Amino acid sequence: MKDRDLDLRALARAHGVSTDYIDWRGRPAVVSPETLRAVLTSLGADVSTAAAVRDELARKAAPRRVPPVVVTRPGQPLGKDGTVVLADGRVLDLPTGEELPLGWHELSVDGAEAALLVAPERLGTGPRAWGLTAQLYSVRSRASWGMGDLRDLADLAVWGAARGAGFVLVNPMHASEPVPPVGPSPYSPMSRRFASPLYLRVEDVPEYAILPPDDRDRVDRLSAPLRARNETLDVIDRDAVHIAKIQALEILHRAFRENADSAPYEEFRRREGAPLTAFATWCALCEEQGADWREWPADLRDAEGTAVGRAARRLAGRVDFHAWLQWQLDRQLGAAQTAARGAGMPIGIVHDLAVGVHRASADAWMYRTLFAPGMSVGAPPDEFNQLGQDWGQPPWHPGRLAEAAYLPFRGMVSAALRHGGGLRLDHAMQVSRLWWVPDGASPAEGAYVSSDRDAMLSALTWEAARTGGVIVGEDLGTVEPGLREDLAARGVYGTSLLWFERDGEGRPKRPGEWRELSLATVGTHDMPPITGMLHGDHLALRDRLGLLTRPLAQEAAEHRRDLAEWLGLLAAEGLLDTPPETVLAALDDGSTAHDAEVVHALHAFLRRTPARLVGIALTDVVGERRTQNQPGTTDEYPNWRVPLADASGRPVLLDDLGPASP
Repeated sequence: MKDRDLDLRALARAHGVSTDYIDWRGRPAVVSPETLRAVLTSLGADVSTAAAVRDELARKAAPRRVPPVVVTRPGQPLGKDGTVVLADGRVLDLPTGEELPLGWHELSVDGAEAALLVAPERLGTGPRAWGLTAQLYSVRSRASWGMGDLRDLADLAVWGAARGAGFVLVNPMHASEPVPPVGPSPYSPMSRRFASPLYLRVEDVPEYAILPPDDRDRVDRLSAPLRARNETLDVIDRDAVHIAKIQALEILHRAFRENADSAPYEEFRRREGAPLTAFATWCALCEEQGADWREWPADLRDAEGTAVGRAARRLAGRVDFHAWLQWQLDRQLGAAQTAARGAGMPIGIVHDLAVGVHRASADAWMYRTLFAPGMSVGAPPDEFNQLGQDWGQPPWHPGRLAEAAYLPFRGMVSAALRHGGGLRLDHAMQVSRLWWVPDGASPAEGAYVSSDRDAMLSALTWEAARTGGVIVGEDLGTVEPGLREDLAARGVYGTSLLWFERDGEGRPKRPGEWRELSLATVGTHDMPPITGMLHGDHLALRDRLGLLTRPLAQEAAEHRRDLAEWLGLLAAEGLLDTPPETVLAALDDGSTAHDAEVVHALHAFLRRTPARLVGIALTDVVGERRTQNQPGTTDEYPNWRVPLADASGRPVLLDDLGPASP
């Protein structure tokens, strides 16, 4: 290896960039120099020449008086001389005999300033519970406007609580585009802090009750064609929902401005502060300039520039409307959690935090300097996605996010936990390291880039400790060594997915071998429901879409062996009455005769594990076979647009699940 490459790799490691890693097959893999140069350039390092690389190495080696964020624990001495300005305004000299309170404070050491976080040692262990998992947009009722909404969520929670469920885990309800076309993926949002008005139940906005007859009739006529679609299997049409709901909500906003006491709304705006104003301004500008801020006039691309300030004043009415929408969402999110807890759920609604945002998002506009340019977040090749994944989302710049004291991250976690009993982190590695893919490269040509895991986890657990929320990290696939142990040490749950739970010999894990501090489920939204999995629907789909890297027959044979092993374990546990070979023969013939028995047995198996949380997908409750999302596709499959249906392909509405009481 050339000396310049040795220096390049040393510089990469100094910036937290992996130079090698272990792939999903357990084999060592080396990151190419081209990838390292691209990643380091994105991080702000000059790697144009060998001399520049050496200069960068020298700068990284220079001692720093204090990092931008200092993390400690209650009772743990800081080991520094200086002063601390506590969150309540008191000033303490260091070292101090007083235990520092939990929370964010300001630290001054030798003239250098830093944020100081006193984080809890560990979150308390939450209740043991089972709950429902659902893609809310797919869960329609007869009153829905073509997709599931927050009233449907409240009703689903009440229905589940009556059957003993302790929580409902839903997809991210992050903000979507403020103008059509509206992207379907909940995991490629326009903001992770703010929510999508698509989930509002229009009739639950208080002003609906006081509308004049003509306005009420206009709102009802907007809803009628969308409600008619609830009885069909048509894919979810977010554009139609958006157009109708925005028109209806504009009517209600005018009624609010004419009749309502605005004091609670103004208090909400004060609480949310500058981020809400910036987001609402972005929405208003999108309506005028188009949905992609990167194509706006240059002076409007700077969220903090004077041109944006002038535009916000000129568009004050629309800015007010979009801020008001967020207030309505805040109220209806709170009502859903109140309904869940009031029905007896010990946890209630568990929200989902996507791993990133769309490049054209409000977050990428508001916090442009905190994102790394020329990079996308993704995942290296693994067993289920053998070509790797590129999610097209820009990653945080770890150093700049730390210099901002993690404020954007803290804000989105706080917002999610405000009206929920828990939070799931999609791709839990977002608090530790992410797979960066340079623009134009394949997902296999990336590298892992690390963040300050201690600081990110501490910021996360502090927000959870303030609200008593449960945190679940989706730690599937290739996971950084030590991350699962760190999550558990902080009281953060992991995720145990039945189809992937195997021991060191490759055999399905027996119930007693599973983790306690985890959310255990059979499948996930990126896989077909149980019946679809049993019949190999995912293999046929991936083969049709060209996503397999091995022959279909080989994949099918391996899938059958895996099923045989799981069915054998279910039988050994006394959970399967029908002999495994009989079930397999029926599946080979395309018969569904034993589907319900296997579904029941798999969930009974989960209940035997020590996992504190067990999730049962609503799709499995009703017999749905279709997957919600096929990784590696965009328009080739109706990702995130599949309405809930039963095993016969008939639409299932929330009203048809049965009365709230068992």
